[in-house]
Amino acid sequence: MTDDQIGVDETRKLLVLDDDEPFRNRLVRAMEKRGFSVTGAGSVAEGLEAVKAEPPAYAVLDMRLTDGSGLDVVTALRDANPDARIIMLTGYGNIATAVAAVKAGAVDYLPKPADADAVAAALLDHAEALPPPPDNPMSADRVRWEHIQRVFEQCGRNVSETARRLRMHRRTLQRILNKHAPRG
Repeated sequence: MTDDQIGVDETRKLLVLDDDEPFRNRLVRAMEKRGFSVTGAGSVAEGLEAVKAEPPAYAVLDMRLTDGSGLDVVTALRDANPDARIIMLTGYGNIATAVAAVKAGAVDYLPKPADADAVAAALLDHAEALPPPPDNPMSADRVRWEHIQRVFEQCGRNVSETARRLRMHRRTLQRILNKHAPRG
């Protein structure tokens, strides 16, 4: 056993699934320091393989991956270990994806980049109370911009279809899409 693994509790097996390799590696190391036995995966296929090999008690899953959705792994994990505590991470925070994640079996939903303390707290907090408010929540302008970007991506980057679904004039949408993301 190495010095980094001292204090690792084998009942605290954690799967970290994220296709952003630097972020995943940092989170894996940080969670190991917090006493978790961590397996990292970079794709839905790797995540499903890890769940089949040894179903973890905890999971931190990215919502959008290059080969699919973290929701696919939630379903497999729920089948393998119904008591697993699952946290979804996403860079596209919106109500629809949060609802989908919770319906699939996630216990919490955190925006990326999430720090290891927030992830550990969400995984280990078994109380049904609401989590504390974020220290730096996104501004209303940023939330609006993120929502528009998400719908735009879901519509295959089709401006006309996105404008129709958002009930917005096409030119207005084009102006918004040409701007940089608001701060905060």
